[in-house]
Amino acid sequence: MSAPPDLPHRTLLRRYLLAAYLLLILYASLSPFAGWQEMGLEFWAVLASPLGQTYNSFDALSNFFAYLPLGFLLALTLRSYTGSARSLLFATLLAVLLSVALEYLQMYLPHRTSSNADIVSNGIGAMVGALAALSIMPRVWFARVTQQRIEMFQRGDGVDFGLALVLLWMFAQINPSLPMLGNVFITEAAHRIFAAMPQEPFDFWASVAVALNLLMIGLLLQTLLRERRHAVFALLLILCVVALVKFIAAAVLLKSWALLLWLNSEAMLGIVVGMLLMWGISRIRAPHLLWMAAAVAFAYLVLAWLTDTGTPSAAMRLYQWRIGHLRNYNGMSQMVSVMFPLLFGVYLVWSSRRL
Repeated sequence: MSAPPDLPHRTLLRRYLLAAYLLLILYASLSPFAGWQEMGLEFWAVLASPLGQTYNSFDALSNFFAYLPLGFLLALTLRSYTGSARSLLFATLLAVLLSVALEYLQMYLPHRTSSNADIVSNGIGAMVGALAALSIMPRVWFARVTQQRIEMFQRGDGVDFGLALVLLWMFAQINPSLPMLGNVFITEAAHRIFAAMPQEPFDFWASVAVALNLLMIGLLLQTLLRERRHAVFALLLILCVVALVKFIAAAVLLKSWALLLWLNSEAMLGIVVGMLLMWGISRIRAPHLLWMAAAVAFAYLVLAWLTDTGTPSAAMRLYQWRIGHLRNYNGMSQMVSVMFPLLFGVYLVWSSRRL
Protein backbone atom coordinates (compact mmCIF):
# COMPACT_ATOMS: atom_id res chain seq x y z
CA MET A 1 0.00 0.00 0.00
CA SER A 2 1.38 3.40 -0.95
CA ALA A 3 1.87 6.45 1.19
CA PRO A 4 -0.51 9.38 0.82
CA PRO A 5 0.61 11.69 -2.02
CA ASP A 6 0.45 14.83 0.13
CA LEU A 7 3.00 13.55 2.65
CA PRO A 8 6.05 15.83 2.68
CA HIS A 9 8.86 13.63 1.39
CA ARG A 10 11.73 16.09 1.67
CA THR A 11 13.13 16.57 5.11
CA LEU A 12 16.31 18.13 6.42
CA LEU A 13 16.51 15.49 9.15
CA ARG A 14 17.65 12.84 6.66
CA ARG A 15 20.38 15.11 5.35
CA TYR A 16 21.67 15.94 8.82
CA LEU A 17 21.75 12.28 9.79
CA LEU A 18 23.51 11.44 6.53
CA ALA A 19 26.13 14.15 7.10
CA ALA A 20 26.71 12.98 10.68
CA TYR A 21 27.05 9.35 9.63
CA LEU A 22 29.50 10.27 6.86
CA LEU A 23 31.68 12.02 9.43
CA LEU A 24 31.56 8.94 11.67
CA ILE A 25 32.57 6.73 8.72
CA LEU A 26 35.50 9.05 7.97
CA TYR A 27 36.60 8.99 11.61
CA ALA A 28 36.34 5.22 11.91
CA SER A 29 38.22 4.69 8.65
CA LEU A 30 41.08 7.18 9.12
CA SER A 31 41.63 7.61 12.86
CA PRO A 32 44.03 8.37 14.51
CA PHE A 33 44.85 10.69 11.54
CA ALA A 34 48.58 10.49 12.29
CA GLY A 35 51.72 8.88 10.85
CA TRP A 36 50.86 9.51 7.20
CA GLN A 37 53.64 8.14 5.00
CA GLU A 38 54.31 6.44 1.69
CA MET A 39 54.10 2.67 2.24
CA GLY A 40 55.36 1.64 -1.20
CA LEU A 41 52.01 0.09 -2.20
CA GLU A 42 50.22 0.29 -5.54
CA PHE A 43 46.48 0.74 -5.23
CA TRP A 44 45.80 -1.25 -8.36
CA ALA A 45 47.69 -4.15 -6.82
CA VAL A 46 45.41 -3.94 -3.79
CA LEU A 47 42.31 -3.99 -6.00
CA ALA A 48 43.62 -6.93 -8.01
CA SER A 49 44.73 -9.06 -5.05
CA PRO A 50 42.79 -12.27 -4.25
CA LEU A 51 39.66 -11.61 -2.19
CA GLY A 52 39.89 -12.70 1.43
CA GLN A 53 43.65 -13.08 1.43
CA THR A 54 43.96 -11.40 4.86
CA TYR A 55 40.26 -11.26 5.67
CA ASN A 56 37.92 -12.98 8.12
CA SER A 57 34.18 -13.19 8.73
CA PHE A 58 34.26 -10.56 11.49
CA ASP A 59 35.85 -8.01 9.14
CA ALA A 60 33.25 -8.79 6.50
CA LEU A 61 30.32 -8.41 8.91
CA SER A 62 31.65 -5.23 10.52
CA ASN A 63 32.15 -3.59 7.13
CA PHE A 64 28.75 -4.79 5.92
CA PHE A 65 26.91 -3.37 8.93
CA ALA A 66 28.97 -0.16 8.93
CA TYR A 67 27.79 0.75 5.43
CA LEU A 68 24.23 -0.55 5.74
CA PRO A 69 22.97 2.63 7.51
CA LEU A 70 24.91 4.73 4.99
CA GLY A 71 23.07 3.11 2.09
CA PHE A 72 19.79 3.48 3.98
CA LEU A 73 20.27 7.22 4.56
CA LEU A 74 21.58 7.83 1.04
CA ALA A 75 18.53 6.15 -0.49
CA LEU A 76 16.14 8.05 1.80
CA THR A 77 17.71 11.34 0.78
CA LEU A 78 18.02 10.58 -2.95
CA ARG A 79 14.45 9.25 -3.19
CA SER A 80 13.21 12.81 -2.62
CA TYR A 81 14.78 13.83 -5.93
CA THR A 82 14.62 10.82 -8.22
CA GLY A 83 13.02 7.41 -8.75
CA SER A 84 13.58 4.20 -6.83
CA ALA A 85 15.87 2.53 -9.37
CA ARG A 86 18.12 5.57 -9.67
CA SER A 87 18.15 6.04 -5.89
CA LEU A 88 19.33 2.45 -5.44
CA LEU A 89 21.98 2.81 -8.15
CA PHE A 90 23.30 6.18 -6.96
CA ALA A 91 23.27 5.21 -3.27
CA THR A 92 25.27 2.04 -3.94
CA LEU A 93 27.65 3.80 -6.33
CA LEU A 94 28.32 6.70 -3.94
CA ALA A 95 28.98 4.30 -1.06
CA VAL A 96 31.38 2.24 -3.19
CA LEU A 97 33.22 5.39 -4.35
CA LEU A 98 33.55 6.52 -0.73
CA SER A 99 34.88 3.10 0.26
CA VAL A 100 37.40 3.13 -2.61
CA ALA A 101 38.61 6.61 -1.62
CA LEU A 102 39.03 5.62 2.03
CA GLU A 103 40.81 2.38 1.17
CA TYR A 104 43.20 4.41 -0.98
CA LEU A 105 43.90 6.84 1.89
CA GLN A 106 44.44 3.92 4.28
CA MET A 107 47.48 2.91 2.21
CA TYR A 108 49.28 5.90 3.77
CA LEU A 109 48.41 4.96 7.36
CA PRO A 110 50.84 2.47 8.97
CA HIS A 111 48.17 1.06 11.32
CA ARG A 112 45.66 0.44 8.53
CA THR A 113 45.38 -2.25 5.86
CA SER A 114 43.74 -1.58 2.51
CA SER A 115 41.65 -4.42 1.13
CA ASN A 116 39.47 -4.97 -1.91
CA ALA A 117 37.30 -7.25 0.23
CA ASP A 118 36.44 -4.20 2.37
CA ILE A 119 35.10 -2.46 -0.73
CA VAL A 120 32.98 -5.48 -1.65
CA SER A 121 31.54 -5.80 1.90
CA ASN A 122 30.88 -2.07 2.10
CA GLY A 123 29.17 -2.02 -1.28
CA ILE A 124 26.92 -4.97 -0.44
CA GLY A 125 26.01 -3.42 2.91
CA ALA A 126 25.14 -0.10 1.28
CA MET A 127 23.03 -1.82 -1.39
CA VAL A 128 21.09 -3.81 1.21
CA GLY A 129 20.53 -0.66 3.27
CA ALA A 130 19.30 1.21 0.19
CA LEU A 131 16.93 -1.64 -0.68
CA ALA A 132 15.57 -1.58 2.88
CA ALA A 133 14.95 2.17 2.69
CA LEU A 134 13.20 1.97 -0.67
CA SER A 135 11.04 -0.93 0.50
CA ILE A 136 9.68 0.87 3.59
CA MET A 137 9.20 4.35 2.14
CA PRO A 138 5.95 3.49 0.26
CA ARG A 139 4.44 1.85 3.35
CA VAL A 140 1.52 3.51 5.10
CA TRP A 141 3.07 2.98 8.55
CA PHE A 142 6.18 4.87 7.47
CA ALA A 143 4.03 7.76 6.31
CA ARG A 144 2.11 7.75 9.59
CA VAL A 145 5.29 7.70 11.69
CA THR A 146 6.66 10.62 9.67
CA GLN A 147 3.41 12.54 10.05
CA GLN A 148 3.29 11.89 13.80
CA ARG A 149 6.84 13.18 14.14
CA ILE A 150 5.87 16.35 12.29
CA GLU A 151 2.85 16.85 14.55
CA MET A 152 4.75 16.11 17.77
CA PHE A 153 7.56 18.58 17.22
CA GLN A 154 7.64 22.24 16.36
CA ARG A 155 8.25 23.54 12.88
CA GLY A 156 10.71 26.19 11.86
CA ASP A 157 14.35 27.09 12.24
CA GLY A 158 16.64 24.34 13.49
CA VAL A 159 14.03 21.72 14.42
CA ASP A 160 15.39 18.95 12.19
CA PHE A 161 18.93 19.85 13.25
CA GLY A 162 17.85 19.54 16.89
CA LEU A 163 16.28 16.13 16.28
CA ALA A 164 19.51 14.96 14.66
CA LEU A 165 21.37 16.17 17.77
CA VAL A 166 19.11 14.05 19.98
CA LEU A 167 19.98 10.92 17.99
CA LEU A 168 23.67 11.85 17.95
CA TRP A 169 23.60 12.30 21.75
CA MET A 170 21.99 8.88 22.16
CA PHE A 171 24.71 7.30 20.02
CA ALA A 172 27.42 8.64 22.35
CA GLN A 173 25.59 7.51 25.50
CA ILE A 174 25.15 3.83 24.62
CA ASN A 175 28.88 3.13 24.85
CA PRO A 176 29.15 0.59 27.73
CA SER A 177 32.70 1.71 28.65
CA LEU A 178 31.34 5.11 29.75
CA PRO A 179 29.26 5.58 32.92
CA MET A 180 25.58 6.34 32.41
CA LEU A 181 25.54 9.89 30.96
CA GLY A 182 29.17 10.26 32.05
CA ASN A 183 32.14 11.51 30.05
CA VAL A 184 35.05 9.66 31.70
CA PHE A 185 36.05 6.22 30.44
CA ILE A 186 35.88 3.41 33.00
CA THR A 187 39.43 2.17 33.59
CA GLU A 188 39.26 -0.10 36.64
CA ALA A 189 41.87 -2.84 36.62
CA ALA A 190 40.68 -6.29 35.65
CA HIS A 191 39.50 -8.56 38.48
CA ARG A 192 38.22 -12.05 38.69
CA ILE A 193 34.47 -12.42 38.77
CA PHE A 194 33.02 -12.04 42.29
CA ALA A 195 36.32 -10.53 43.50
CA ALA A 196 35.98 -7.34 45.54
CA MET A 197 36.55 -4.16 43.58
CA PRO A 198 38.83 -1.52 45.13
CA GLN A 199 36.96 1.17 47.01
CA GLU A 200 36.96 4.37 44.94
CA PRO A 201 36.28 7.80 46.50
CA PHE A 202 33.00 9.42 45.46
CA ASP A 203 33.58 11.91 42.63
CA PHE A 204 31.25 14.88 43.11
CA TRP A 205 32.22 16.48 39.79
CA ALA A 206 31.30 13.31 37.93
CA SER A 207 27.74 13.68 39.28
CA VAL A 208 27.74 17.34 38.22
CA ALA A 209 28.79 16.32 34.71
CA VAL A 210 25.99 13.74 34.53
CA ALA A 211 23.40 16.28 35.73
CA LEU A 212 24.58 18.86 33.19
CA ASN A 213 24.57 16.27 30.42
CA LEU A 214 21.00 15.29 31.29
CA LEU A 215 19.95 18.94 31.47
CA MET A 216 21.35 19.60 27.99
CA ILE A 217 19.28 16.90 26.34
CA GLY A 218 16.26 17.80 28.49
CA LEU A 219 16.42 21.47 27.55
CA LEU A 220 16.89 20.48 23.92
CA LEU A 221 13.68 18.45 24.09
CA GLN A 222 11.85 21.39 25.67
CA THR A 223 12.76 23.59 22.72
CA LEU A 224 11.76 20.92 20.19
CA LEU A 225 8.46 19.54 21.46
CA ARG A 226 5.23 21.28 20.56
CA GLU A 227 3.99 20.65 24.12
CA ARG A 228 6.80 21.45 26.57
CA ARG A 229 5.08 19.60 29.41
CA HIS A 230 5.87 16.32 27.62
CA ALA A 231 9.63 16.93 27.80
CA VAL A 232 10.11 15.13 31.14
CA PHE A 233 8.27 12.04 29.91
CA ALA A 234 10.23 12.11 26.64
CA LEU A 235 13.47 12.40 28.61
CA LEU A 236 12.55 9.42 30.80
CA LEU A 237 11.75 7.39 27.68
CA ILE A 238 15.10 8.28 26.11
CA LEU A 239 16.93 7.36 29.32
CA CYS A 240 15.18 3.97 29.40
CA VAL A 241 16.14 3.30 25.77
CA VAL A 242 19.75 4.35 26.40
CA ALA A 243 19.98 2.20 29.54
CA LEU A 244 18.52 -0.84 27.77
CA VAL A 245 20.81 -0.56 24.74
CA LYS A 246 23.78 0.17 27.00
CA PHE A 247 23.09 -2.97 29.05
CA ILE A 248 22.76 -5.10 25.90
CA ALA A 249 26.00 -3.64 24.53
CA ALA A 250 27.73 -4.33 27.84
CA ALA A 251 26.47 -7.92 27.88
CA VAL A 252 27.76 -8.49 24.34
CA LEU A 253 31.03 -6.55 24.45
CA LEU A 254 32.30 -6.36 28.04
CA LYS A 255 33.81 -8.97 30.32
CA SER A 256 31.49 -10.44 32.92
CA TRP A 257 32.98 -8.55 35.88
CA ALA A 258 32.51 -5.22 34.03
CA LEU A 259 28.85 -5.78 33.08
CA LEU A 260 27.38 -3.10 35.39
CA LEU A 261 30.33 -0.78 35.96
CA TRP A 262 28.53 1.88 33.88
CA LEU A 263 25.81 2.11 36.52
CA ASN A 264 27.72 3.80 39.36
CA SER A 265 26.64 5.99 42.29
CA GLU A 266 27.87 9.21 40.68
CA ALA A 267 25.68 8.58 37.64
CA MET A 268 22.63 7.76 39.76
CA LEU A 269 22.99 10.93 41.84
CA GLY A 270 23.53 13.05 38.73
CA ILE A 271 20.42 11.61 37.05
CA VAL A 272 18.24 12.23 40.11
CA VAL A 273 19.48 15.81 40.50
CA GLY A 274 19.13 16.44 36.78
CA MET A 275 15.54 15.16 36.70
CA LEU A 276 14.60 17.35 39.69
CA LEU A 277 16.09 20.38 37.97
CA MET A 278 14.26 19.49 34.76
CA TRP A 279 10.98 19.43 36.64
CA GLY A 280 11.78 22.78 38.25
CA ILE A 281 12.63 24.61 35.01
CA SER A 282 9.73 23.24 32.97
CA ARG A 283 7.75 26.47 33.54
CA ILE A 284 10.51 28.89 32.51
CA ARG A 285 9.59 31.08 29.57
CA ALA A 286 11.22 30.39 26.20
CA PRO A 287 13.69 33.34 26.06
CA HIS A 288 15.02 32.51 29.54
CA LEU A 289 15.11 28.83 28.56
CA LEU A 290 17.55 29.58 25.76
CA TRP A 291 19.91 31.47 28.07
CA MET A 292 19.76 28.68 30.64
CA ALA A 293 20.46 26.06 27.95
CA ALA A 294 23.47 28.08 26.76
CA ALA A 295 24.79 28.35 30.33
CA VAL A 296 24.37 24.59 30.90
CA ALA A 297 26.17 23.76 27.63
CA PHE A 298 29.02 26.11 28.49
CA ALA A 299 29.35 24.69 32.02
CA TYR A 300 29.42 21.12 30.68
CA LEU A 301 32.03 22.05 28.09
CA VAL A 302 34.27 23.65 30.72
CA LEU A 303 33.86 20.70 33.07
CA ALA A 304 34.63 18.22 30.27
CA TRP A 305 37.74 20.23 29.38
CA LEU A 306 38.95 20.26 32.98
CA THR A 307 38.23 16.56 33.50
CA ASP A 308 40.68 13.91 32.39
CA THR A 309 38.47 11.74 30.18
CA GLY A 310 41.28 9.37 29.25
CA THR A 311 42.03 8.06 25.78
CA PRO A 312 39.80 5.87 23.60
CA SER A 313 42.11 2.93 24.35
CA ALA A 314 41.92 3.44 28.14
CA ALA A 315 38.87 1.21 28.50
CA MET A 316 39.97 -1.58 26.15
CA ARG A 317 40.70 -3.90 29.09
CA LEU A 318 36.97 -3.97 29.80
CA TYR A 319 36.16 -5.58 26.46
CA GLN A 320 36.11 -9.27 25.66
CA TRP A 321 37.84 -8.55 22.34
CA ARG A 322 40.90 -6.40 21.61
CA ILE A 323 40.05 -5.30 18.07
CA GLY A 324 40.63 -1.89 16.58
CA HIS A 325 36.94 -1.40 15.79
CA LEU A 326 36.18 -1.00 19.50
CA ARG A 327 38.93 1.58 19.93
CA ASN A 328 37.42 3.52 17.03
CA TYR A 329 33.99 3.20 18.65
CA ASN A 330 35.35 4.66 21.89
CA GLY A 331 37.00 7.44 19.93
CA MET A 332 33.77 8.30 18.12
CA SER A 333 31.87 8.37 21.43
CA GLN A 334 34.46 10.73 22.89
CA MET A 335 34.36 12.98 19.82
CA VAL A 336 30.56 13.22 19.85
CA SER A 337 30.52 13.96 23.60
CA VAL A 338 32.98 16.83 23.13
CA MET A 339 31.27 18.22 20.02
CA PHE A 340 27.71 17.99 21.32
CA PRO A 341 27.80 21.13 23.54
CA LEU A 342 29.25 23.13 20.62
CA LEU A 343 26.60 21.83 18.20
CA PHE A 344 23.97 22.49 20.86
CA GLY A 345 25.17 26.10 21.00
CA VAL A 346 24.82 26.38 17.22
CA TYR A 347 21.29 25.02 17.51
CA LEU A 348 20.37 27.54 20.22
CA VAL A 349 21.53 30.47 18.10
CA TRP A 350 19.67 29.08 15.10
CA SER A 351 16.44 28.38 16.96
CA SER A 352 16.37 31.73 18.81
CA ARG A 353 14.43 33.17 15.86
CA ARG A 354 11.74 30.52 16.37
CA LEU A 355 11.36 30.58 20.18
